[in-house]
Amino acid sequence: MPPATAPIAPRRPPAAPAPPPRRAKLLSGLGSWSDRRAELTLGALACAVLVLIGLMVVFVFSKAWPSFWHNGFAWFGGGGDVDRQLDNIYNGPSRPSEYVYKLHAWPLLYGTALTTIAGVVIGLVTALLAAVFIVEFAPSPIRRLLEPVVRLLAAVPSVVYGLIGLLVIIPFVNNHLIGEGRKESVAYVVQLNGSGLIVAIVILSIMITPIMISIIVDALRSVPQGWTEGAAALGVNRWRAMWTISVRSVRPAIVAAAVLATARALGEAIMLSMVSGSRGFAPNPLDGLTFLFEPVRPLAATIVDHSEGLSVTPFAQTLYAFAAVLLVSSILLSLGGWAAKRPLARWSAR
Repeated sequence: MPPATAPIAPRRPPAAPAPPPRRAKLLSGLGSWSDRRAELTLGALACAVLVLIGLMVVFVFSKAWPSFWHNGFAWFGGGGDVDRQLDNIYNGPSRPSEYVYKLHAWPLLYGTALTTIAGVVIGLVTALLAAVFIVEFAPSPIRRLLEPVVRLLAAVPSVVYGLIGLLVIIPFVNNHLIGEGRKESVAYVVQLNGSGLIVAIVILSIMITPIMISIIVDALRSVPQGWTEGAAALGVNRWRAMWTISVRSVRPAIVAAAVLATARALGEAIMLSMVSGSRGFAPNPLDGLTFLFEPVRPLAATIVDHSEGLSVTPFAQTLYAFAAVLLVSSILLSLGGWAAKRPLARWSAR
């Protein structure tokens, strides 16, 4: 019989090297940081942010209240030239008992809604199609080129877009798209010089589209690949599988992208002040194609254009009223987006 051999002991993994003294001290300090202490600290920070937001809302509305109080619901209506009314407020008496507050801000509200809604709709359609192309149909070299370019465009300052619009797009529109007959047809009401609604919408949509593309691309990539592969196994082509499965699954992300882009459009001031014509005028759709070339001025651009009047008390309170409307619009927008995402998220989870 062969001699018995001793069983071979299993090889033990080498012991991990001891951490350096400084690192060991740091790890021991992290160990003493209890979960309860971290929870309280993070909760305090979150509460501090909420308190700051609440204080900001209270401050803005306290400053804006006199303008709303003196005008009532007429503040939101139309009537008269809003630019002349702002001049009257700025040049009014300096005695508090004789302050002028009369304002009908409908042209500014209308301009804000018009530019924001049109820009977001155009940008959302473009962003959705571009995101589907990047994720599903673009060749790898084009995909590697497009993604950093899109993220770069999302980070470009708005004043750069405004400068391009002021120096390139507005002269082109004025020289090639607006004829003398069109200018003369509305000369008794408003002057057409190239800056107006169409330029504001085009540049605003260009500004917010990269933001939505980035969000939707990341969302589409998070869809499990097995879902689309299963659809392809059933004979569904790539476009139909992408549209009916992936796009429908990321509808909450699409809503979030639209909300973020809308908030960016609502608060945009510098670019719109440069390219929109900067006049408190409500473009009339009954004017036909001329409607697209008529000037407009949203609320945020109005605040920037008249910021030098903050030293005049009633004028400053009027500007705070504009800010309060924008603030309420943003809050309602966030609540609406949250309410819209809830049923969509339940569908996606099925």
